[in-house]
Amino acid sequence: MVKVGLTGGIGAGKSAVSALFAELGAVVVDADLIAREVVAPGTEGLAAVVAEFGEVVLAADGSLDRPKLGAIVFADATRLAALNAIVHPLVGRRSAELEAAAGPDSVVVHDVPLLAENGLAPLYDVVVVVDAADETRLRRLVALRGMAEADARARMAAQATREARLAVADLVIDNDGPLERLAPQVREVWGKLQAYRPEAGTRSTVTDGGN
Repeated sequence: MVKVGLTGGIGAGKSAVSALFAELGAVVVDADLIAREVVAPGTEGLAAVVAEFGEVVLAADGSLDRPKLGAIVFADATRLAALNAIVHPLVGRRSAELEAAAGPDSVVVHDVPLLAENGLAPLYDVVVVVDAADETRLRRLVALRGMAEADARARMAAQATREARLAVADLVIDNDGPLERLAPQVREVWGKLQAYRPEAGTRSTVTDGGN
């Protein structure tokens, strides 16, 4: 089994790369998706969040009101840390379960938005970073997601710098250009991942999409 950590800044195109890996046969473990699952109605995660933040973070149907919770935690680092202390262990446990269910010859891609921020690179055999210039990412967030420029800049600023992500990368997929350039790069990286043998103790490195 090859354990891959896939990350990239908001707007870099990590989700598109994750989907391409899944099409090629990877077992994808999506941390964002799991983070939603572990605080779904009826879960211990939601109960812990409500105990910490109060019922004010619940929507009328009893589900987590994410915008309301976000307004609380993104304005206060201490409250954000409290939320992370609840959610991160639950996500880690569920991710480990999904990984364990994969076959011994699988390539398991952990889609982890905050890999660099949380110092998680050592958990994986190979770290793949989807990279794009800050200007490109900002343009995508405004044009494709409809975000206000100020909000987009704030979200970007809350994440690790581009340099910090690249510093932990073993393999880099350059997604600064048009979409049609992405799939060939992902296929090339997929070939490297399939050939990789963790027991050999060496980590491959590629930059600028393999150039």
